[in-house]
Amino acid sequence: MTIKNILKNKPPGFISVAPDTSVADVLAVLADKRIGAVLVTEGDRLAGILSERDVVRCLASHGISTMDMAASELMTANPTCGTLATSVPQAMAIMTDGHFRHLPILEDGKLIGLVSIGDVVKAMIEQSQFEVDTLRTYVSGAV
Repeated sequence: MTIKNILKNKPPGFISVAPDTSVADVLAVLADKRIGAVLVTEGDRLAGILSERDVVRCLASHGISTMDMAASELMTANPTCGTLATSVPQAMAIMTDGHFRHLPILEDGKLIGLVSIGDVVKAMIEQSQFEVDTLRTYVSGAV
């Protein structure tokens, strides 16, 4: 199973903000959309990703002034990305090794989506359940 399979089952598109968007406005988007990260884009180019964790860390060190900062000041620039051909286990390994929960997806250098660790875990569970069901059918002789 690949990232392409995950994106087929998600609504198309992604949520993004401009680099000069204030952190206060980013938090409003995160809360409104009930998401944990937002992509930071300049036109159709991925500039970075900004997560709720990034905001919390900045709040701990800079206090309330964080709210007036721009997304570009807190975002992770040039984040690690996957492609449609990235396998689900590869995506899990990338996110686990990098200690992040969101993976932007590029195809031919163009940003096409975002998958979360939750999306990846769900896909892995579904794949495992399919394999279990297939083996049960085989063992029971129903094939």
